[in-house]
Amino acid sequence: MSRSVSSRHHDIADDLRRQITTGLIEPGERLPSEAGLADRYKVSTVTLRSALAALQAEGLVQKIHGKGNFVRRPGRKIMYVGGWGTLDPWTAAEAALRVTVRTNTVQANGHLTTLLKVPTGSPLAEFFCISHEGESPHGLARIYIPRDLAPAGVLGDDESSWRETATRFAVLGSPPAAVRETVCARPPTADEASALRIRSAVAVLAITRVATDTAGRVVEAALLVFPGSRVDAVFTTHLVTDERQTQG
Repeated sequence: MSRSVSSRHHDIADDLRRQITTGLIEPGERLPSEAGLADRYKVSTVTLRSALAALQAEGLVQKIHGKGNFVRRPGRKIMYVGGWGTLDPWTAAEAALRVTVRTNTVQANGHLTTLLKVPTGSPLAEFFCISHEGESPHGLARIYIPRDLAPAGVLGDDESSWRETATRFAVLGSPPAAVRETVCARPPTADEASALRIRSAVAVLAITRVATDTAGRVVEAALLVFPGSRVDAVFTTHLVTDERQTQG
Protein backbone atom coordinates (compact mmCIF):
# COMPACT_ATOMS: atom_id res chain seq x y z
CA MET A 1 0.00 0.00 0.00
CA SER A 2 1.40 3.41 -0.97
CA ARG A 3 2.10 6.04 1.61
CA SER A 4 -0.78 8.42 2.35
CA VAL A 5 -0.90 11.90 0.94
CA SER A 6 -0.71 13.20 4.53
CA SER A 7 2.55 11.32 5.19
CA ARG A 8 3.99 12.49 1.88
CA HIS A 9 3.38 16.17 2.53
CA HIS A 10 5.00 15.81 5.97
CA ASP A 11 8.07 14.26 4.31
CA ILE A 12 8.31 17.15 1.87
CA ALA A 13 7.91 19.72 4.65
CA ASP A 14 10.64 17.94 6.66
CA ASP A 15 13.03 18.01 3.71
CA LEU A 16 12.45 21.69 2.93
CA ARG A 17 12.67 22.55 6.63
CA ARG A 18 16.04 20.79 6.83
CA GLN A 19 17.34 22.74 3.83
CA ILE A 20 16.19 26.02 5.37
CA THR A 21 17.53 25.40 8.89
CA THR A 22 20.91 24.17 7.60
CA GLY A 23 21.31 27.14 5.27
CA LEU A 24 21.07 25.24 1.99
CA ILE A 25 18.20 27.61 1.21
CA GLU A 26 19.06 31.02 2.60
CA PRO A 27 16.84 33.66 4.25
CA GLY A 28 15.17 35.83 1.63
CA GLU A 29 15.71 33.23 -1.11
CA ARG A 30 12.79 32.39 -3.37
CA LEU A 31 11.80 28.73 -3.47
CA PRO A 32 11.34 27.03 -6.85
CA SER A 33 7.85 27.35 -8.29
CA GLU A 34 5.13 25.14 -6.85
CA ALA A 35 4.93 23.28 -10.13
CA GLY A 36 8.71 22.80 -10.10
CA LEU A 37 8.70 21.52 -6.52
CA ALA A 38 5.78 19.20 -7.23
CA ASP A 39 7.70 17.74 -10.17
CA ARG A 40 10.86 17.37 -8.07
CA TYR A 41 9.05 15.47 -5.32
CA LYS A 42 6.81 13.56 -7.74
CA VAL A 43 3.59 14.70 -6.08
CA SER A 44 0.52 16.68 -7.04
CA THR A 45 0.46 20.44 -6.53
CA VAL A 46 -2.24 19.88 -3.88
CA THR A 47 0.15 17.76 -1.80
CA LEU A 48 3.00 20.20 -2.39
CA ARG A 49 0.86 23.15 -1.26
CA SER A 50 -0.03 21.27 1.93
CA ALA A 51 3.69 20.94 2.68
CA LEU A 52 4.28 24.64 2.02
CA ALA A 53 1.28 25.56 4.15
CA ALA A 54 2.88 23.76 7.10
CA LEU A 55 6.10 25.76 6.66
CA GLN A 56 4.13 28.98 6.28
CA ALA A 57 2.30 28.26 9.53
CA GLU A 58 5.64 27.75 11.27
CA GLY A 59 6.88 31.10 10.03
CA LEU A 60 9.71 29.58 7.96
CA VAL A 61 8.20 30.42 4.58
CA GLN A 62 6.24 33.43 3.40
CA LYS A 63 4.02 33.38 0.33
CA ILE A 64 3.92 36.70 -1.51
CA HIS A 65 1.04 36.96 -3.95
CA GLY A 66 2.22 37.06 -7.53
CA LYS A 67 5.86 36.46 -6.60
CA GLY A 68 6.09 33.04 -4.99
CA ASN A 69 7.28 31.47 -1.74
CA PHE A 70 10.27 32.95 0.10
CA VAL A 71 12.30 31.86 3.11
CA ARG A 72 11.55 34.25 5.95
CA ARG A 73 14.41 36.19 7.45
CA PRO A 74 14.70 35.41 11.18
CA GLY A 75 13.34 38.13 13.41
CA ARG A 76 15.80 40.06 15.50
CA LYS A 77 15.75 39.54 19.23
CA ILE A 78 15.32 42.37 21.67
CA MET A 79 16.01 42.47 25.38
CA TYR A 80 13.56 43.09 28.18
CA VAL A 81 15.46 44.36 31.23
CA GLY A 82 13.58 43.43 34.38
CA GLY A 83 13.00 45.82 37.25
CA TRP A 84 12.32 48.96 35.23
CA GLY A 85 10.68 47.42 32.21
CA THR A 86 13.23 48.68 29.71
CA LEU A 87 12.63 47.32 26.24
CA ASP A 88 16.01 47.99 24.71
CA PRO A 89 16.01 48.34 20.90
CA TRP A 90 19.80 48.64 20.75
CA THR A 91 20.16 44.98 21.69
CA ALA A 92 18.58 44.19 18.33
CA ALA A 93 21.44 45.74 16.34
CA GLU A 94 19.75 49.14 16.50
CA ALA A 95 16.46 47.78 15.25
CA ALA A 96 14.14 50.58 14.18
CA LEU A 97 11.36 49.95 16.68
CA ARG A 98 8.19 51.97 16.58
CA VAL A 99 5.18 51.75 18.80
CA THR A 100 1.47 52.28 18.46
CA VAL A 101 -0.11 53.56 21.66
CA ARG A 102 -3.80 53.81 22.44
CA THR A 103 -4.92 55.47 25.68
CA ASN A 104 -8.26 55.05 27.36
CA THR A 105 -10.05 55.24 30.72
CA VAL A 106 -11.45 51.94 31.95
CA GLN A 107 -13.05 50.62 35.12
CA ALA A 108 -11.20 48.11 37.27
CA ASN A 109 -12.73 44.67 37.42
CA GLY A 110 -11.70 41.06 37.89
CA HIS A 111 -7.93 40.52 37.76
CA LEU A 112 -7.17 44.25 37.65
CA THR A 113 -8.79 44.88 41.03
CA THR A 114 -6.47 42.27 42.52
CA LEU A 115 -3.33 43.56 40.78
CA LEU A 116 -3.92 47.21 41.63
CA LYS A 117 -5.61 46.57 44.99
CA VAL A 118 -8.50 48.87 44.14
CA PRO A 119 -12.29 48.46 44.45
CA THR A 120 -14.29 47.18 41.48
CA GLY A 121 -15.26 50.07 39.23
CA SER A 122 -12.30 52.28 40.14
CA PRO A 123 -11.20 54.43 37.16
CA LEU A 124 -7.90 53.44 35.56
CA ALA A 125 -5.81 54.97 32.81
CA GLU A 126 -5.07 52.25 30.24
CA PHE A 127 -2.17 52.32 27.77
CA PHE A 128 -2.33 49.66 25.05
CA CYS A 129 1.04 49.47 23.27
CA ILE A 130 2.28 47.34 20.36
CA SER A 131 5.92 47.61 19.26
CA HIS A 132 6.98 46.84 15.69
CA GLU A 133 10.09 46.56 13.57
CA GLY A 134 8.86 47.25 10.07
CA GLU A 135 5.64 45.27 9.81
CA SER A 136 6.73 42.62 12.32
CA PRO A 137 5.26 42.94 15.84
CA HIS A 138 7.79 42.60 18.66
CA GLY A 139 5.54 42.68 21.69
CA LEU A 140 2.50 44.17 23.30
CA ALA A 141 1.66 45.69 26.65
CA ARG A 142 -1.41 46.75 28.57
CA ILE A 143 -0.34 49.21 31.25
CA TYR A 144 -2.77 50.38 33.94
CA ILE A 145 -2.39 53.33 36.31
CA PRO A 146 -4.96 54.53 38.90
CA ARG A 147 -6.67 57.45 37.19
CA ASP A 148 -5.70 59.93 39.91
CA LEU A 149 -2.01 58.99 39.51
CA ALA A 150 -1.87 59.26 35.71
CA PRO A 151 0.48 62.04 34.55
CA ALA A 152 -1.43 65.24 33.84
CA GLY A 153 -2.63 65.67 30.28
CA VAL A 154 -1.81 62.18 29.10
CA LEU A 155 -5.28 60.91 28.24
CA GLY A 156 -6.37 62.47 24.99
CA ASP A 157 -2.86 63.67 24.08
CA ASP A 158 -1.30 62.86 20.74
CA GLU A 159 0.37 59.44 20.98
CA SER A 160 3.69 60.79 19.63
CA SER A 161 4.45 62.43 22.97
CA TRP A 162 4.52 58.97 24.51
CA ARG A 163 6.26 57.15 21.69
CA GLU A 164 9.79 57.09 23.21
CA THR A 165 8.70 56.00 26.69
CA ALA A 166 6.22 53.42 25.52
CA THR A 167 8.67 51.88 23.06
CA ARG A 168 10.54 50.60 26.08
CA PHE A 169 7.35 49.51 27.87
CA ALA A 170 8.87 51.20 30.91
CA VAL A 171 7.13 52.31 34.09
CA LEU A 172 5.14 55.33 32.90
CA GLY A 173 4.39 57.04 36.20
CA SER A 174 6.68 58.34 38.94
CA PRO A 175 9.71 56.18 39.80
CA PRO A 176 8.41 53.41 42.10
CA ALA A 177 9.95 52.20 45.34
CA ALA A 178 9.58 48.55 44.34
CA VAL A 179 8.77 46.53 41.23
CA ARG A 180 7.60 42.93 41.32
CA GLU A 181 7.55 40.89 38.12
CA THR A 182 6.05 37.46 37.53
CA VAL A 183 7.25 35.68 34.39
CA CYS A 184 5.80 32.62 32.70
CA ALA A 185 5.79 30.89 29.32
CA ARG A 186 2.34 29.99 27.99
CA PRO A 187 0.30 29.70 24.79
CA PRO A 188 -1.03 33.06 23.53
CA THR A 189 -4.68 33.99 23.78
CA ALA A 190 -6.54 34.36 20.48
CA ASP A 191 -6.26 38.17 20.69
CA GLU A 192 -2.52 38.00 21.47
CA ALA A 193 -1.85 35.59 18.59
CA SER A 194 -3.72 37.91 16.22
CA ALA A 195 -1.96 41.08 17.42
CA LEU A 196 1.50 39.47 17.34
CA ARG A 197 0.80 37.55 14.11
CA ILE A 198 1.88 34.22 15.54
CA ARG A 199 0.36 30.77 15.61
CA SER A 200 -1.54 29.67 18.69
CA ALA A 201 1.05 26.88 19.16
CA VAL A 202 3.94 29.38 19.54
CA ALA A 203 4.79 30.03 23.19
CA VAL A 204 4.87 33.59 24.46
CA LEU A 205 6.79 35.11 27.36
CA ALA A 206 4.22 36.77 29.63
CA ILE A 207 5.36 39.24 32.29
CA THR A 208 3.08 40.72 34.93
CA ARG A 209 4.74 43.78 36.46
CA VAL A 210 3.42 45.55 39.56
CA ALA A 211 5.04 48.78 40.79
CA THR A 212 4.45 50.18 44.28
CA ASP A 213 5.40 53.40 46.08
CA THR A 214 7.05 53.79 49.51
CA ALA A 215 3.65 53.51 51.21
CA GLY A 216 2.95 50.19 49.45
CA ARG A 217 0.30 51.59 47.12
CA VAL A 218 0.23 50.04 43.68
CA VAL A 219 1.01 52.84 41.23
CA GLU A 220 1.05 50.75 38.07
CA ALA A 221 0.29 47.26 36.78
CA ALA A 222 1.49 46.08 33.38
CA LEU A 223 0.67 42.95 31.39
CA LEU A 224 3.45 42.34 28.85
CA VAL A 225 3.50 39.65 26.16
CA PHE A 226 6.35 38.79 23.75
CA PRO A 227 6.76 35.97 21.21
CA GLY A 228 9.17 33.58 22.93
CA SER A 229 11.55 33.56 19.98
CA ARG A 230 11.80 37.36 19.74
CA VAL A 231 12.95 38.43 23.20
CA ASP A 232 15.42 37.67 25.99
CA ALA A 233 14.45 38.73 29.52
CA VAL A 234 17.32 39.73 31.80
CA PHE A 235 16.99 40.21 35.55
CA THR A 236 19.88 41.46 37.72
CA THR A 237 19.96 40.94 41.49
CA HIS A 238 21.89 43.46 43.60
CA LEU A 239 23.07 41.84 46.82
CA VAL A 240 23.10 44.01 49.92
CA THR A 241 26.11 43.44 52.17
CA ASP A 242 25.54 43.65 55.92
CA GLU A 243 27.89 46.38 57.21
CA ARG A 244 28.36 44.46 60.45
CA GLN A 245 29.84 41.57 58.50
CA THR A 246 32.23 43.81 56.59
CA GLN A 247 33.37 45.52 59.77
CA GLY A 248 33.75 42.30 61.80
